[in-house]
Amino acid sequence: MEYEKIPTILTADEMLDRAFRKPALVKREKRNKKRADEEFIRSVSKSLSDKLIDTVKRFPTIENLPVFYQEMTDLLFGIDRMRRSLGALSWAAGQVMTIGNEYAWQIRKSEQSSDIRKQGTARIASVIHQIDDELHFLNEARNTLRKLPDVRDDFTIVVAGFPNVGKSSFIRHVSSAEPEVAEYAFTTKQIVVGHCEIGRERIQIVDTPGILDRPAHERNYIEHQALSAITNIADVILFIIDASEVCGYPIDEQLNLLEEIRRMIDIVPIEVVVNKSDLKSLDGYQNMSTASGEGIEEVVDLLLTYRESSPSSPLMHIEE
Repeated sequence: MEYEKIPTILTADEMLDRAFRKPALVKREKRNKKRADEEFIRSVSKSLSDKLIDTVKRFPTIENLPVFYQEMTDLLFGIDRMRRSLGALSWAAGQVMTIGNEYAWQIRKSEQSSDIRKQGTARIASVIHQIDDELHFLNEARNTLRKLPDVRDDFTIVVAGFPNVGKSSFIRHVSSAEPEVAEYAFTTKQIVVGHCEIGRERIQIVDTPGILDRPAHERNYIEHQALSAITNIADVILFIIDASEVCGYPIDEQLNLLEEIRRMIDIVPIEVVVNKSDLKSLDGYQNMSTASGEGIEEVVDLLLTYRESSPSSPLMHIEE
């Protein structure tokens, strides 16, 4: 995932401290003070400019990201806000180079090189401090966005249903590894992503605790937007019902949530499966038990019938 490649973004003071440290040591060793002052100002300005440009380049181009990451970036931090911050860093990179060149030239022509170096250094530091808020903002964005789960362009099943109906158990049964869990900064809710391979085909299973397991009137604006982002990647939704009601929710409430999701999501197909069939099954539905494993293979086969018509079908992403 592209955001994982972004290194920690330094604050203005940290950036200045690093930029000054090495040139200051080199300057003390030089006998020609004017030459030392000129090289110092050039080195500091280049170091800061290079660092700022590298930081901007490390951020991925939003338009090139998968839709899920574009929507989550906009939801969490605002794409326009991020562009302005990155633009501020690009502006500062150009400013410090211009200032560095200007004062290096003045030092070369002056007999008061130390005073001019100090003036140039102060102006460079002022520019960097002007973007300190942007550096803090981008580092916060980096820390949050790099924790987003690895959502790929594979055939995707989004799992829905009330808590404790067996959503995570189903993911663990069919995934080749433990589900990946990531918390969003805007809520205590999580998204759980599992990946598995069936033959040479890859599928992705997404569970959204706290978003798709409660009625709309209990969700806040942020959760509605997160739900939109997540369902946009779904090729099929698996809605799990616990007919035994051991989950703590009456069957009527579970069916009401199912109807609400159907009204809300009119494009993505929904398959309804009853879990805990070892306790109680339900006629007219596919039944399975994540406790015993019975019926799980049949459910997976049912879900995979949607993959051939899906734009993100793993048949389109088979590795040679």
